[in-house]
Order: sequence, then structure tokens, then C-alpha cells
Amino acid sequence: MKAVLLGVGQAGGKLTTALAEFDADAGYGAVLDALAVNTASADLEPLPLDTVLVGQSRVNGHGVGGDNELGAEVMEEDSVEVLDALASKVNADAEALFVVAGLGGGTGSGGAPVLVRELSRVYDVPVYALGVLPGRDEGEMYQVNAGRSLKTLVREADATILLDNDAWRSSGESVEGGYAAINASMAKRVGLLLAAGESVDGVAESVIDTSEVINTLRAGGMAAVGFSSAPAAEDAEENVTTVMSAVRSAVMTGMSLPNATDADAALVAIAGDPDRISRKGAEKARKWLQEETGSMQVRGGDFPLDSDRVAALVLLGGVERSRRVEKFLERARQAVRDEPEEQPDPAEAFQNDELDDLL
Repeated sequence: MKAVLLGVGQAGGKLTTALAEFDADAGYGAVLDALAVNTASADLEPLPLDTVLVGQSRVNGHGVGGDNELGAEVMEEDSVEVLDALASKVNADAEALFVVAGLGGGTGSGGAPVLVRELSRVYDVPVYALGVLPGRDEGEMYQVNAGRSLKTLVREADATILLDNDAWRSSGESVEGGYAAINASMAKRVGLLLAAGESVDGVAESVIDTSEVINTLRAGGMAAVGFSSAPAAEDAEENVTTVMSAVRSAVMTGMSLPNATDADAALVAIAGDPDRISRKGAEKARKWLQEETGSMQVRGGDFPLDSDRVAALVLLGGVERSRRVEKFLERARQAVRDEPEEQPDPAEAFQNDELDDLL
């Protein structure tokens, strides 16, 4: 799937950079180009991407301070500038657009839905969102922002692939180091998903192409992507269990949104040396995935790679019913309930024509 990436906000810019670099380092050529957009100039400066600073007339390059309503307003006002910068990057080869954002911050959570809507209006290719859910320790404002943003993204985007920060932060890890590791993990998952069917090593017995990825995501709503790998024997017949285990691990412990096992559609790609991939194992894994997700739409195929390992890449479409999503939405609803009531401004008591000004 040839894609153009648009990173919105600080988290979106960093994850977009990780995705573009993963694709370039692997030589897949699935990422055609990338652009980063933000209201804070300091967050754009270190990125090795083309960038657009929006909202200069409103926030003067200092960001929106977590205010996602302001983030949405700013993006609406400057959306033409973003579309103009993106126009030269979206050519006839582009098969999809990805808007990447952290859903807790002001610019990402407010601006991403606006840009998804505008891109869907301008381009005929699918427009997907890649959203990062904030962790429990990131504060109530971030939960509320993410809840509101996610509700809007699901409505506007063709599908929204989710990454749960809570699931990927290791205990004892620094915040910066933790986010770098999360970005690398997600870049591998989405990068391999985009690369499936592109020019890779060897010839696949069962090809996965762009249409199968699109059809899996066509369930709409929310999606998740998982990955797992294991050492493989040289003889494919010895790797039946290896393939099965890789697929199980990708779903049970390697999903970007853990516990998202109920899905409307699924795709599984078995990656590795074609001579090591067990067809029997792949078929058994596909049937297991069908039973596990409750979906009758389970697509499958190979992803030839020069490797002594066998890996499984799993895409689940339509995972709104997952326990993880429900828990997050309840956190967001609770954060809204916990917001303090707005106190009346004492100065308003003096806005009265019956009172004369002292001066």
C-alpha cells in the first residue's frame, strides 16, 4: 500500500518520523512522503520532515496548551495551508493517506479530525487515522481530549488504527525512552502492513495486496495491528507449530490495542523465507483467528523476507467491542464527570448599568 503520512501534533510528528524511517531503512518504498503539522514551532524543529506551522496568528508558535477545541479551530483556519503543502506529495501512486496523531494533546486531538475530514473531501483514496491513546497517568484533560477526538475520528476516517500507550510503556522506563520504544514498535507493525504486497524478497505463494488491506479496514470504526516472530527451522514441515504460535502471540500479546480480539474482519500475513513458511501452519492459524475473532472475513497471505525467523502480522478491523476500548471510554467519561464546574467570574457582578464607574 503506497501511502502518504501526515503527522499532527508532537506525538504525531514523532511517530510519523519513525514510520518514514522504518520504511526507508527497510527499502520497502511504501511510504511515498510525509509531512508534519503543529502549532508549536519547538516541536517541529527537530523533525527530519517537511513541516507546516499553523495557528501563528492565534498562538504565535507556542502551541495550544492542551486545548483541543482551540486546536480544532486553528486547524480549520489554516487547513488550506496544510493541504497546499501536502498537494505535491500526493501523486497518482498514492493508495491511502494516514493522519497520525496523539489523541491526548491539544493540537493532535483537535487538529487530526479536522484534517481527516478535509482530506476525505479533497481526495478519492481512503483516509485513515492512526491514533495514540494516552496512558492512565497522563491526566484527566488528556483522557477527555482523547475521548472527544476518538469519537470524531471514528466518524470522519475510513478507519482508525489505535495504539494504547498503557500497553507498551515498560515499568521503570524513562518517559522519553518509553515513547521512543513505543514508536519503534508501532512503526514496525504499520510499516510491515503498508509494505505487504510491495516489492520484497522472493515470490509469495499467496499474495497480499492493497485491496485486501483496504477491505479489512473497510469494516470502519476502530482497528488494531499486531506482530510477533520466532526462530524457524529450515524445513517448512517443522514450522507448523512455529507459525501457529507466532499468530497467537501477535493477537494475545502483540496487538497495538491489547485484548481487542472481537473483530468484524481480519487479515494475517506470515512473513519469512518462503521455504520455511508452513502452509499447513498458516491455514491452521487462519482458522484459529476466525474462531478467536468471531469474524467470517479472515484474509491471509505470505510476506517473503530473507530471514531465519517466521513472523506473523495481524490486522483486525472493527474492534469497537473490545474490553480495552470500553475501559478507555469509561475513563474518558469519568474524566468529564470529574471536571470542576465552571465558577462564575466575580467581575461579571459589576457589569450593571445601575452602578456608576468610580473613574
